[in-house]
Amino acid sequence: MSNSSVDAPDDRAGWRRLEQASLARPSTEVAPWLLNKLLVSGSCVGRIVETEAYHQDDPASHSFAGRTPRNEVMFGPAGVMYVYFVYGMHHCANVVAGVTGRGEAVLVRAVEPLKGLDVMAARRNGQKRLADGPAKVCQAFALTHLDNGRDLCADPDLGLFDDGVPPPDAPLIGPRVGISRAVDEPWRWRVIEP
Repeated sequence: MSNSSVDAPDDRAGWRRLEQASLARPSTEVAPWLLNKLLVSGSCVGRIVETEAYHQDDPASHSFAGRTPRNEVMFGPAGVMYVYFVYGMHHCANVVAGVTGRGEAVLVRAVEPLKGLDVMAARRNGQKRLADGPAKVCQAFALTHLDNGRDLCADPDLGLFDDGVPPPDAPLIGPRVGISRAVDEPWRWRVIEP
């Protein structure tokens, strides 16, 4: 993790940190709203371009079977990062949404890198596609299980910001990928590339 603070004066003038209240809504509302928001981790900045929603009534969600030590963070408060390890090799980062006590989160599936590209490229071993998948996002932004539970609305080195670019009026909407249950739910949103 970088020692630079996300609140340090630089080219971030006019950015507004996302507040817990704006994330304390159903994940199916938060997921498309997060499109075009900024993910900041140390010196690295990227625009969120793909998300997926999950909640506890959803058989594909980690919270579906109830609260466990693994998914405890999903049950609130909103605005906390939920990071899990999958396939014995990848981390995936989520933004907790909804009200405290209800297991909801939004998976950050893809980010368009904007700043710190050299750092991201080094973390991704020189790969050209830096953050176009959930595991790649975590590699590029150095997010691991150690970041599970960090407060994205207050942490000085990790956060979500709005720089004034609104979510797209007509994002690409479709079924989630990489799951085996509730595969037809259209809870995946993407910014359509120009």
